[in-house]
Amino acid sequence: MGRVDGKICLVTGGANGLGEAMVRLLTEEGATVILTDIDVTGGEKLATEITLAGKEAMFIKHDVTDEAAWESVFSALLDKYGRLDVLVNNAGGGTYNDLETLSLSDWRKIISLNMDSTFLGTQMAVRAMKETGGGSIINLSSVGGIVGSPNLVAYSAAKAGVKLFSKCAAIHCGQKGYNIRVNTVHPGLIKTASGMEMAEKATGMTPEQAEAAFSALHPIGRIGLPHEIATAVLYLASDESSFATGAEFVIDGGYTAI
Repeated sequence: MGRVDGKICLVTGGANGLGEAMVRLLTEEGATVILTDIDVTGGEKLATEITLAGKEAMFIKHDVTDEAAWESVFSALLDKYGRLDVLVNNAGGGTYNDLETLSLSDWRKIISLNMDSTFLGTQMAVRAMKETGGGSIINLSSVGGIVGSPNLVAYSAAKAGVKLFSKCAAIHCGQKGYNIRVNTVHPGLIKTASGMEMAEKATGMTPEQAEAAFSALHPIGRIGLPHEIATAVLYLASDESSFATGAEFVIDGGYTAI
């Protein structure tokens, strides 16, 4: 316990799924968490639950593709807490699509949701963190950013972009002496509502059949759980990872090892 005591953490897409697991674990380990999402009901409910349990959390409605919204979030958290120690760029997503039928409009939406949001958050976090002694930026990529998929054209392109962008940011911060670390986390298929929805669409199977089919693609024999990604984020948020920057943390049950 107490692995991130006193740290001020911002988690985007924090109302449910992977983000919710991250928010819960970070607060359990002593952090104050600002969670943001477009899901106001879910975000407010989670923040209230955590606060009633004696931990510290605050919810802010936030469209991560909107620069003005990012400025508003940073203004609010810096006014209240004076600094940011950890940013988790978790918000993102995509849809199954085919190269020949994917519209430019849908391409741009998916690129913006995943890449633009990561750029905006990272840029603003660097500007804030360098003034207060440094911090850790954790950008969520995916196994889709490492290996190709014919049905995840825009999503895979975006997540691969997140990976290389984060390496560039890590080098920049290191060379500037900012004491800011930037790393990426690459989950395999995780048992969340959105993850299972994608699995069902990809296979055309029932939820149970889709989970079994995807489990067979992971050498460990199952798909992942949200807590297993949250623990990696906790490590990167903590001072235990002080020598890790520009790295890819792949947590995929062996999916990319095949």
